[in-house]
Amino acid sequence: MSASAQDFRPDIEGLRAVAVAGVVAYHFGLAALPGGFAGVDIFFVISGYLITRHLAAEISETGRLDLLRFYARRARRLLPAALFVIAATLAAGALILSPDEQALYSKGAMFASAYMINLWLIRWSFDYFANDATSNPFIHYWSLSVEEQFYLAWPALLMLAAWMRPGKRAIIVAIGVVGVISFILCAWLTSVSQPWAFYFSPLRAWEFAAGGLASMTPARLLQTRPLLGRALSLAGLTMIGTAYLTFSEDAPFPGFLALLPVAGTVLLLKAGAAGAREGCSPNREPNWVNAALALPPLQWTGRLSYSIYLWHWPVIVYAGMLAPELTPIERLYCLALTLALSALTYHLIENPIRRNGWLMANAARALVPALLLTGTGVAAAYGNARLAVRDLDPQQRVIAASAAEPSTARARAGCVQDYETITPAPCVFGDGRRVIALFGDSHADHWSTPLIEAGRKNGYRVVTWLKNSCRASRISVWSAELKRPYAECDRWREQAIAGIIAARPALVVISELALTSGRKMAGRDGDTARQDAEWRAGLRSTLTSLSKAGLKVAFIRDVPFNNANVDTCVARALWRDEAPSRCDQTRAYAANDAMAAVERDIVDSIPNAAYVDLTDRFCSATVCHAFIDGKLAFRDQHHMATPFAESLEPEVEKRVMSKVGR
Repeated sequence: MSASAQDFRPDIEGLRAVAVAGVVAYHFGLAALPGGFAGVDIFFVISGYLITRHLAAEISETGRLDLLRFYARRARRLLPAALFVIAATLAAGALILSPDEQALYSKGAMFASAYMINLWLIRWSFDYFANDATSNPFIHYWSLSVEEQFYLAWPALLMLAAWMRPGKRAIIVAIGVVGVISFILCAWLTSVSQPWAFYFSPLRAWEFAAGGLASMTPARLLQTRPLLGRALSLAGLTMIGTAYLTFSEDAPFPGFLALLPVAGTVLLLKAGAAGAREGCSPNREPNWVNAALALPPLQWTGRLSYSIYLWHWPVIVYAGMLAPELTPIERLYCLALTLALSALTYHLIENPIRRNGWLMANAARALVPALLLTGTGVAAAYGNARLAVRDLDPQQRVIAASAAEPSTARARAGCVQDYETITPAPCVFGDGRRVIALFGDSHADHWSTPLIEAGRKNGYRVVTWLKNSCRASRISVWSAELKRPYAECDRWREQAIAGIIAARPALVVISELALTSGRKMAGRDGDTARQDAEWRAGLRSTLTSLSKAGLKVAFIRDVPFNNANVDTCVARALWRDEAPSRCDQTRAYAANDAMAAVERDIVDSIPNAAYVDLTDRFCSATVCHAFIDGKLAFRDQHHMATPFAESLEPEVEKRVMSKVGR
């Protein structure tokens, strides 16, 4: 067989199609494939396989690596299409996004252009008040950044191994050692700090290493045992299918779970390699899995997989902004648009530049334009960010400032404690003789601004006991940020209750995220009967502990919940000359009066406890408002904007402070 025929692997092209299909299905909301995000892991293994095979062959043949030629090939292959999609996404954003959003996401484009957005997203993930990641049209570039960072480090590792001990074995050992260390750290950090495990490229190196080892180990056993090869192919496909069908976004991923799609991809690659070598024999027995991967639709999708990956996310993000409740047929239109844009990009940009004879003739001819393109992309994104906010109209400035301004407690570092903290660190505001304790999660925190001012006016100092996503009610929860049970919250809460009792405040003010709002955030209900029972018991338990200690408690009902970030919705509405009222919610959706009634009954049944309901400041009998008395009511879906919270000080003084004298 010719070298070119041997180099091409239809099964790998088909695997690319399987990978991108999973990712697109997941992002387009196909409920049947909740684990489609594991398609990215398939891409990582394939990249490790192909790059290691190529580099190891060059080292074996020449004793060295032509790094300039290697990076020139990577630049021709990846940069033009990636930067073109970034530019097109920025241009579309100028018509769809509010100026403040354009500025924020242009920063994402800047990091994406430099293949560093994964590092930016690590910081983003730890910011409780960061904009919803699902609105970021560049977030999918994180995996491309991880791959590019892999391409920078991997050749050096292989050359170092070959230099220290010439031969194939040294390279295998080096890859194996790196892979094991990377996996151990990834598995550990998945349970400790999941964003690092997910986005940090050294902690994903084990997936590339798995592909690299697969490329270096012989397939002779499979060549002589075709039945075993077919069994491994079937096992590999089953592993990937199981990951697609059973994983969910709440799973502690990547960690140990990622072994399933990674191992499945390795098995398919090894079986495919044996099949490719058998292909020279006329007596080769067919492998139906490999034959399926070689089907024309999968080959076509595999060829376009890079462009499909680039386009699918901005298409679905912008479509969701224009029509928040996309119907199935509208999602099909989005898929058709994605495929059309991908085909055009592949045939007009990606493939012509990759195979351009002039660029292929000399490494410098590809690398110099690549560096210029990258620099241009970074500069253009930065310029767009500055331009978007340069001439903001007054209303947009007010909205941006209202959404960005932190509450009084959060403005002081450490007063709203992070996820990992288990020891309370109360903060003191004011110098009054008597004490009011503010206790709960971020939904207690946003009351800190009016409460601290009301306390100051009445001779009280406010001591805050606050922790992100940690309700005052004794209920154990799953942390979506940590991807595991939120044990730190349980430990922190018990210490906080003991500390508050020991401090003997004149009043304990509690507020927390409503159970129904938490369900809306998660996008599903789960076992509601069990959750309701645990919540009722947990709320009663906390209130009883404080009441038995002789403390008075004021429980403030949670604020309404919105189906989108209100600051973004209002800013977009004004940008399009629409009324902010388009962002209002029905009271039935936002307020959930039925659960509030249950909550009131529990609070009223506890001695020394009083229920405070300020919902009338947000809602009429039928509608909950986003823009009230010329002020933005919410900074996101469910946290009050600080200027609006400040305006509630008279109500807080009247309805909360009065509970001290009961």
